[in-house]
Amino acid sequence: MPAITPDQITGVILAGGRGRRLGGQDKGLIPFEGRPLVAWIIAALRPQVGRILINANRNTEAYAALGYPVVGDHLAGFQGPLAGIATAMAVAETPWILTLPCDGPYPPTDLAQRLAAALTQADAEIAVARDAERVQPVHALLPVALAPSLHRYLAAGERRLDAWQARHRLALAYFSDCPLGFVNLNNPEDARGLPLFLHPGPP
Repeated sequence: MPAITPDQITGVILAGGRGRRLGGQDKGLIPFEGRPLVAWIIAALRPQVGRILINANRNTEAYAALGYPVVGDHLAGFQGPLAGIATAMAVAETPWILTLPCDGPYPPTDLAQRLAAALTQADAEIAVARDAERVQPVHALLPVALAPSLHRYLAAGERRLDAWQARHRLALAYFSDCPLGFVNLNNPEDARGLPLFLHPGPP
């Protein structure tokens, strides 16, 4: 399998949820050290991929103001990350998408590189991150060629991301050296507890 280069990857920030655990707040727009969370993610993602796409179902003007395309789920009803991934596959102009959630301000700065290396080495179809504790299925490198498989899965009423990924040749990329790489903010208290000095932040 040839190496996967950044220009072949669209980074997809999944911001399409209801934010139930935050009282309905839009997670990606929560302020963190004076900037919305999604801005921190964009800063870490921008050097890793050829393009960036934001999947959002609310506050689309606020997301669009960040300067990147915004697409809403093609499936109505806030049906979870797979709905956003299916939409991204439909509109991406690259053969690969790199997905990650909108609520983690410290994604690894080599996330794409390490996922691509794991996928290539294992001759897999999908690569997923694993930190020191668990698999992180939303942090994944996926080929848009799997869109028909995903459409069939969703049409059958299935919504579990990890279960769909398990239907394909799966490689794990290990990130035990990135203790904050997969921190996610589920409430405002989480944001107040994060150490800013460990992340350079957006320019």
